[in-house]
Amino acid sequence: MRRLRGEGPWAWLAAGSVALSLLLLVALLALLAGRGLAHFWPGELVQIELDDGSRFAARPGREERSAEGVERLYHTGNREWLGTPWRWIEVARIVEQRRPAELVIVERRRWGDFIGRVAGLEEDGVALDIDDEAARWTTLDERLGRLAQLREARDALRQQAVMPRVRALAAEQDVASRARLEDELAAANAEVLALQARMARDRVVLESVTGERLALPLEEVLALQRPNAMSLPAKLGAWGERAWRFLSEGPRAANTAGGVWPAIFGTVLLVLLMSLLVAPFGVLAAIYLNEIAHQGRLTRLVRISVRNLAGVPSIVYGVFGLGVFVYGIGGSLDEWFFSEQLPSPTFGTGGLLWASLTLALLTLPVVIVATEEGLARIPDHQREGALALGATRLETLRRVVVPMALPAMLTGMILAVARAAGEVAPLMLVGVAKLAPQVALDGEFPFLHLERKFMHLGYHIFDVGFHSGDVEAALPLVYATALLLVMVILVLNLTAIFLRHHLKARHGALPR
Repeated sequence: MRRLRGEGPWAWLAAGSVALSLLLLVALLALLAGRGLAHFWPGELVQIELDDGSRFAARPGREERSAEGVERLYHTGNREWLGTPWRWIEVARIVEQRRPAELVIVERRRWGDFIGRVAGLEEDGVALDIDDEAARWTTLDERLGRLAQLREARDALRQQAVMPRVRALAAEQDVASRARLEDELAAANAEVLALQARMARDRVVLESVTGERLALPLEEVLALQRPNAMSLPAKLGAWGERAWRFLSEGPRAANTAGGVWPAIFGTVLLVLLMSLLVAPFGVLAAIYLNEIAHQGRLTRLVRISVRNLAGVPSIVYGVFGLGVFVYGIGGSLDEWFFSEQLPSPTFGTGGLLWASLTLALLTLPVVIVATEEGLARIPDHQREGALALGATRLETLRRVVVPMALPAMLTGMILAVARAAGEVAPLMLVGVAKLAPQVALDGEFPFLHLERKFMHLGYHIFDVGFHSGDVEAALPLVYATALLLVMVILVLNLTAIFLRHHLKARHGALPR
């Protein structure tokens, strides 16, 4: 009887490698999710009394062990009095630790968080006579709701009345029309100022556990919570609200607070523009090399060059984009069409267009190689059958070869998107910005502003992680933004994968 040959240890080694890779991927996602999403959870506040009689209220953080003992990091807030919102305390020095239900944490537009108590409310500088704690919180919630309505009305007035008249006034030449627009603009600005005056009427009086008081305008309050008195459903709602604000708002406080919406939008728009630029050139180049060009020494040399370009460091592409696109083509466009705005450059500086072109060059070899490999896998009898039936070479390419190679083309695009979305080094030279709250797509003609600088999730992670003045506050945002970048790349890739499977089933492409 012939002995069946086994696969030996190689199959187990391959399976173990796949399992280890998946385990590392899951561990990475768990780390990013645990550290990033926990940042939005309304953790409990504690009131600490030390052995020297001093007191403070804070949110406890991580612990570290040293030769002197265990130290714990506390987020104390109240930067205007303490100078720093973070404090390391030796656990052995803690005499008493309580969790009063009345402790609040107030997220402010400036000066970071405040941690203490609500001591009262003021309207037009006059204190409201509210002694009952429940009634005080009811009144505060009502005032915060009214403030939100006034803020929405003010923002809508700016978008619908002020900004259109500002743009019309800049373009209008007729004296009578300019005078009319100026009157309308003055009236709209007066309405905005009236709304802002109404927004500035209410103040909340805050008090720290050591007795310092602060009358804070409600307009400066972004969020006010009593985590020690919140139920689990309330905490879940607060967590969802903070996570949504992180996704939908712009950054604040040198990118150590606020959201990342401009970075999300910039990343997705950059990848989409790059895909539109690289797809036709990569596909046409691959078709020419595999289907049209004479398969000689020159063609082989071109293939080797394309594969070598895929290994060139990305910063080299950034230098190329800076020299050729920004200074070369962009500087020429400014001289030809925007000379009246010089020396302030329009296209002669980094922007969305040059960043998209640079990433298109960076990912072009990947698309060419993947597409050409897909074309090479199509059997010759498919082409010969089409030619035998009377089809021209162009019709054979368009109706037989290209549809069957579409999954391979999309495979190249998937790889290109995965690489381009995570690149940072070339973008630092050709258009990415630390802070660009105005996105490149808006309602103003020409709607898509390719000359504008933009924010990117990868660069945002780099900037927050290495150039932040408050490392402890920035660290959770780094994890949260990294998780978001992974999710954005995953969504883009899954979209292309689903489209590839759809095309494979539709055109009967060869399995890959």
